[in-house]
Amino acid sequence: MKAPDFAYAKPATLAEALALLERPGAQVLAGGQSLIPALNMRLSSPEILVDIGALNELQRISLQNGSLRIGALTTHAQLEHSSEVQKHVPLLALAAPHIAHPAIRNRGTLGGSLALADPAAEYPACAVATEATLLVAGKSGERRVRAADFFKGLFQTDLRRGEILVAAEFPRANKGDRFAFQELARRHGDYAIVGLAVHNDRAAFFGVGATPFVLKDLSTREKAMAFLRQHLEPSPDLYHSSAAKRHLAGVLLERAWNTLRTSH
Repeated sequence: MKAPDFAYAKPATLAEALALLERPGAQVLAGGQSLIPALNMRLSSPEILVDIGALNELQRISLQNGSLRIGALTTHAQLEHSSEVQKHVPLLALAAPHIAHPAIRNRGTLGGSLALADPAAEYPACAVATEATLLVAGKSGERRVRAADFFKGLFQTDLRRGEILVAAEFPRANKGDRFAFQELARRHGDYAIVGLAVHNDRAAFFGVGATPFVLKDLSTREKAMAFLRQHLEPSPDLYHSSAAKRHLAGVLLERAWNTLRTSH
């Protein structure tokens, strides 16, 4: 199967990109690792693809006011190997190697993953766990959205028509902060069955529902496990029941707890 016909534009500036997105049927193209397969399977049929790959300002990593600002076009591979990310947002550095395979990590982007909001994706859970802020640009200017408010449902975000996710700001890790990342997949690089991102006492599960499931209190293992049993109702998939996913979530929580305890 081949993609339907569409127009293509590669703007040189963010202003040009935003103007193009005002056109009916316009859709953003970043790394293309999810969009291109969707086009080929005709799950997506834009009238015009707006390729933002030339917007160099969206590829920067910089320290700003106690946060690490990461441009939306930063690739998974760059996140995995960046010394700044490893130092200031180690949770992202822990998560990046779990994403697909090297060829995809060399092309796929932070912004593409966050904007797609795949329920099995790693970065949305990391953003929620670290209480990141997402920066969204539109013709009327830039607005800031808390990660917890950005993810609205299955492949649904707070992005409005004509807007582009331009960056994410992650609070810089403090001395003594603890991080853990756990993921279960059939094979390394496959979509996660269940995953877990943890920053101190705040945890976010992925692969269990339409949006990351947040557990805010890891002060004791018993309290955290009880909350999980009482409130987590995972969405089943073709291979795993809700009960099986709940059990696996508990396994990951136990592993994360042990990791946090040994790193304290």
